[in-house]
Parts: sequence; structure tokens; C-alpha cells
Amino acid sequence: MSKPNLSAEVLISALEQAIDATVIIDDQNHVIFFNSAAENLWGLDRKDVLGQNVNVLVPAQQRSGHDAFVNRSRASGQDRIVGTSREVEFTRSDGEYICGELSLSKVVTHDKRVFFMGVMKNVTNESQQRKILILQNDVLQALASDMMIQDVADLLCRRVESFVPGTVAVLMLITADGQLRVLSSPTLPKRYRTSLESLYISSSELEKLRVDPNYATRLVWDSYRSLGISLGLQQCFCTPVCTRSGQVKGIFALYAREDQGRNTWPQRIVDSCIPFCALAFEQNATQEHISHLANFDSLTGLLNRSSVHKVIESMINKQDGNRQFAIFMLDIDRFRDINDALGHVYADQFLVEIAARIRAIALDGYVISRSGGDEFVVVVPNCPTKEATEFAERLLATIAKPMQIGQNTLTISCSIGISTYPDNGPDSESLLSTADVALRQAKENGRGTFRFANLEKNQVAQDRLVLGSALRDSLAKGMLNLHYQPQVRTHTLELSGVEALSRWHHPTLGNIYPSRFIAVAEETGQIEAIGRWSLLEACRQIVKWDRDGIHVPTVAVNLSAVHFRNRALPEHIAALLKDHDLKPARLTVEITESVMMDNSRDTEEVLQSIRNLGCGLSMDDFGTGYSSLSRLTRLPLTEIKIDRSFINEFEHDTNAQAVTMAVIGIGSRLGMTVVTEGVETEQQWRLLEELNCDVMQGYLFAKPLAPDDLEKWVRQHKTIREIMPTTPSAKNVSDKKILAHCFNSLIFQ
Repeated sequence: MSKPNLSAEVLISALEQAIDATVIIDDQNHVIFFNSAAENLWGLDRKDVLGQNVNVLVPAQQRSGHDAFVNRSRASGQDRIVGTSREVEFTRSDGEYICGELSLSKVVTHDKRVFFMGVMKNVTNESQQRKILILQNDVLQALASDMMIQDVADLLCRRVESFVPGTVAVLMLITADGQLRVLSSPTLPKRYRTSLESLYISSSELEKLRVDPNYATRLVWDSYRSLGISLGLQQCFCTPVCTRSGQVKGIFALYAREDQGRNTWPQRIVDSCIPFCALAFEQNATQEHISHLANFDSLTGLLNRSSVHKVIESMINKQDGNRQFAIFMLDIDRFRDINDALGHVYADQFLVEIAARIRAIALDGYVISRSGGDEFVVVVPNCPTKEATEFAERLLATIAKPMQIGQNTLTISCSIGISTYPDNGPDSESLLSTADVALRQAKENGRGTFRFANLEKNQVAQDRLVLGSALRDSLAKGMLNLHYQPQVRTHTLELSGVEALSRWHHPTLGNIYPSRFIAVAEETGQIEAIGRWSLLEACRQIVKWDRDGIHVPTVAVNLSAVHFRNRALPEHIAALLKDHDLKPARLTVEITESVMMDNSRDTEEVLQSIRNLGCGLSMDDFGTGYSSLSRLTRLPLTEIKIDRSFINEFEHDTNAQAVTMAVIGIGSRLGMTVVTEGVETEQQWRLLEELNCDVMQGYLFAKPLAPDDLEKWVRQHKTIREIMPTTPSAKNVSDKKILAHCFNSLIFQ
């Protein structure tokens, strides 16, 4: 088959009819072919292009270096740009934005002249759609990450400006009172921004924007055209932003620095941004609504309790040197009767009216809050005692005026507690707490009156606040420690075990007694953490003593009633024992009478589960409360401890001796070990031995000791035992005197 004869005429005719723009340049970069599709794409007549340098088809900003670029490629002989395609953006002669996909071919003639042919496919729509999708993806991701609306607006405007060079993007929000507020304008001249933000849009203008989007141009461009042109802005493309409900919430505008002619791309991208802007506005409104719910009382519109805390803290942190203020905590007397008599609907109306009355007498700068129920807080700046008294009296009189609620006329009273900064506390928590204490004092004194915070009466509450905070910090930093008080068998004086007792030395507060910080821990919810720490520390210490050759048979750890309501406690104890490879009998858990009196099924099951592990269960301070003998028989106890209060006058009080003897007898018959606390004299020891008490604990033998000191005590105790008769008789008083003397001579006493 013969090779087809493709003449130049055939090839040129085929290229002329191609649907894609085709351009051929010679070795001097002159255009020698320009088909009809190229005429349509560039909007140029071929007679104005043929014979011209190809740079007439190149965007103006690239023309100066275009020849050098083509010549380098021609001279290098490398075909880096041949056989590839790339996207090219330019403006057609009529101003229309065009995006084309350019591919190049190279032809080398027999005399080594290099010609290039370029084929340009119009991909304007595809390119614009891709950019809109990129914009949509970026904005939706920003909204999904809960980015603030100002940041979303910045992202949107900067992206639009990069897609439409030579423009300034502006997103404007219309506030509730009609003011135009610029959310973002990264490159908008400041004078123009100031002019826009001075604009207030009336309700009639909002309606015009809703029905006629073109009205936006009149508002943000026509009225300011002269100023815009003086600042280098030539044209504006804008559209109102409407939410799904049809409300106009803002305007998105794109200002061009050059006249865009017939270019439709700026308006297209503005129109494409409107759904994103509407979504951003709706999300912002939702966030503001959530913020309002989080900071304001939904019934009265006043600040809620958390917000008033923030306001008080900000007033305390002011740097103007004038930070004195008073806090009035107001509570309606017998509000429950009003609620029960009128019902919730009328009671709510009542509270709204109370809020309105407080507002009516509050001056500018006063902070009003409904902190819960029928409790209101008013913060008055610059309020010394005299002014505070006058305002409190005015509050009482205002609230006491007759009030019509439904068909009922009510005359009510209120009580007020007043605290002042800085006299009554360093922070919002302590100030509100002292005002609350003063409020309770006002109610106790007959209601319908006010009381100032009393520093002495508030000391307990302040102490609780300070200690609670310091305790939480100390617990986190490991500043608590355990001391251990020995327990000895009455007849042989052998070490029976030790009781673990929490100790706290604070670097600034000093030594704090357990009676203080344990109560604070229970009130502030930290007691459970202290209990878990005590169990862990006790297990660690047993292991260390064993490693050092010090045998402590068992360690008793006190736990609060809170622990025994937690069904996970037995599992936690079992895990600790397993982790430290300890036999359960090495650990005794002490419970209080409040646990004993708790009839809940959970508590009973937790106690039984601990006992099933093999751990001891000790009833602490037996006889000081309302111990039930029937409960004593049902609980899985292994030990009861007689409180030290029975031993204080034990030698002389026959009643105390009788009760002690009865408890020892009960414990013995129930198979429990009986431990007596607070043994301090030899005579107490002798009497307890005669009553057959099992174990003693007290200063006669040792005070609570640090772990290292207990180790020394155990070694010394062993030495003392060695010098004593092998089997001391219960009647051998002289032997016991010698042993008591040895105990009293120990360096740890």
C-alpha cells in the first residue's frame, strides 16, 4: 500500500477546521497560522495577528520575557514544554476572562529551522468550577472546625482575591440594629472601610435587598463611587447574603482595581460565595445563641451564675486602682409558698417582675444576675458601707411593693447578704460565699432585712476554700504522707499491726491536722482520691518493709463512707494486692459507724466482697455514735476498735470500765479482735489485760511514726523483747513496769 500524500494544503485545511484554537509560529516567533477557533478564543481578527510576534496573545504581564523564554527552549534543543499541557489564564480582547489548556508541538525543517504549533482548548468553565469547589471545600472545613466567623471571612476573602487577581473582597454583616459591620477586608483601603461601617440600613432597605439583589450595588458602591475611584477601585460586584429563612444578614462584595468589561468571572464567584457566607452567618448566629444560653438566664435575661463570676473576676483584675465594690445577694422570703400556691407559670412571671424591679433601680455600671431559683446578685462598683446600706434599703422597699400576678395581689419581702471587695475575700468564689453566709444570717434574724458579711463567722467558709484548693494541689504534687502507729498484743506486747494515718505539711500553711483536712476533703469531693492514695501508699510501704527485713503483720487504712458506695472498690483493692504481690491478710480496711449504719445493698455487697478477698474489716471508733448491735452481727467484721474517749478516765470511771468490758465480751463472742485506742498509762494497760483485751494502741507504746522511724521502733522493740522474761506473767507487775519504762525511754516518744 502506498504512503498517503499529505500536502500542505490538506494539513492547513484540516487545522483551519479544528475546534480548538491552533497557532503556529516561525523561528522568529511570528504568528504564521491562526485558525477560526483561535479568533473566537482570543477575540482577535487573524489579519491583526498574522505576522505579529506571538506575545500579542500572551497576558500583558508576561510579554516582556516571552521571547527570551521561547528562544532558550529553541536553542537548548530540549523539549521540556513540548508534548506537555498546562493551564493558561488571560483576558480576551473584550475583557472576558479565559482559561485555556495549552499543548505544544515542535517541527524542525530540513534547513534546521524550528517552528512551534500551539493548540489551546477553552477550559474556562471547568477551571472556574474547580476553583469554586476548592473554595467550597476550604470554607466548609473551616466551618466544621468551629472557626470564628472573622477567621472564616478572612479565609474566604483571601481565597477569592487569589482566584480573581486585582480585586478586593469584602464580607459585611448587618447587625441587629442595622449597622453594616465589615467582618473581613484584608486589602480594602481603611477610608473606604470606615465609610462602609458608618452606614445604617433601615428595615425598608433590608426588604429592597431581599427582593432586588442589585440594590446592594447602590448601597456599597454607587453611594461611595468617587471615594472608591480616588482609592484605586474601579468597579464593584456584590450580592446580599440571605439565610434559608429569607432574612438578609449581610453583603459580599468584590471591588476591582481595573474595569472588567465583559468579564463575568468576578460576578460568578461572588454569586457562588453567597451560600457559604449564609452558612457562616447561620453558624455564627447559632454559636452566639449557645453562648447567650451559656451566659444568660433564659427566663429573666439576666446574667447567670457562671457569668457573674467572670464579671467579678474582671473587676478584681482591673488595673485602674479603683476596684472597691459590693455584692448584694438577694433571696425572696418563702418563695416556695408562692411557687406552690400559684404554680410554675405564675411563679415564673413573679421572678420576671422581680428582675424588672431590680433593673429599675440599678444605675449604669451595676451588674445584675439571677444565679438560680429565686436568688439574685447585684454587683455595685465604688460602693462604701454607707452607700451599700442605702442601696440595700432601696432594694428591700422596691421588692416589698404590692405585685399583681394573675388574679393575685402579692406583698412579699426579701433577705439580703452583702459582701465587699477587698474586705471579704480575694476572689469571686469567696465573695459570693461570704455574701451567701450573710444572707442566711439575715433569714435567721427574721427575714425582710439585710446583713453585712461578718469576718469571724465567714472564717470557717474561707478556711474551707483555702484548704480545699491547697489540698487539691498538694495531693496532685504528692505532698501528703502516711505515718504509722503501732498496735501491740496486750498479753505478749508483740507487734500486731499498724494503723496508717494521713499527714499533711504544707510549705506555707504548715502542719495541718487530719481533723481539719479530712473534713475539707469530704466537703470538696477529694476524700475518695485520698483513700485511693492511702491504699496504694500502704501497699508500697509493706513491700519496702519486707524488703528491709521489717515484718509488719498488717496495715489498717481508714476509708470514708463514700468509698463503700463505689462497687469498683473491691476490684481496686484486689488489683493493688496483686500488683504488690501481697497476701490479703496484710491489709485491713477500717470503716466508720456511718458505714455501719448504711443499710444500702451496694454498701453491704462492697463490704462482703472486701472480706471475701481475705482482707480484714475493722469497725473504727466503736461506741461513739449510734452503733447497732444487730448490724454488728450482720456485717463481715474481723475487728472492732474501742474509741479513746472510753479510756481517758478509764482508771477511775467504773462506767467506762463496764462498757469496755461489755464491748470486749461482745467482740470475743463474735470472734472479732478487739483493739483499744488511746492507751497512755501503765494502769490502763494493766486493766485492759485483766479484761482480756486483744490489742492496744496508744502513746504508751508509740505515737504515729514516719516509715523510717517505725522501722527503728520495730528494731528497738525487738531488742526490748529480748531482754524481757520469755513468758511474762499477766500478774508480774514488776516485769511490766520495766517494759513500760523501756517504751517511755524510746527516742520516738
